[in-house]
Amino acid sequence: MSMKIQKRLAADILKCGENRIRFNQERLDEIRDAITRGEIKALIKDGAIYAEPVRGQQRIRVKERRGPGRRKGAKFSVITRKRRWIMRVRSQRRYLAMLRDSGRLKEEAYRKVYLQIKAGRFKSIADLKSYLVENRLVKTPLG
Repeated sequence: MSMKIQKRLAADILKCGENRIRFNQERLDEIRDAITRGEIKALIKDGAIYAEPVRGQQRIRVKERRGPGRRKGAKFSVITRKRRWIMRVRSQRRYLAMLRDSGRLKEEAYRKVYLQIKAGRFKSIADLKSYLVENRLVKTPLG
């Protein structure tokens, strides 16, 4: 027989959730027979039914709350200007090196564009691609 009713009544009496309610394994028959609030209260008093202590907040729960909708503060308080710059420049340099290594970009053009990346000429890899195509610096069309 299910003990959902006993668990629900005990949770109501102890003012906690049903998931925190525990039964003493040796007294399960007594608990099954208890169907009134009075009987449940008596079992709680005897210690046959008890509530587990409240668990603290898990770190994973805190990490879950760090989504874009929970962030507070200005744009650069989440990721600093310097960190954004580093991320952008590194990705552009990686892309440029990949073009050079695959033989689609000459060494002279590589050096010229590398210095432009260093100077902050391109906002993104897409901007870099469009520049390379417009100035015909790549041998094959970029995909």
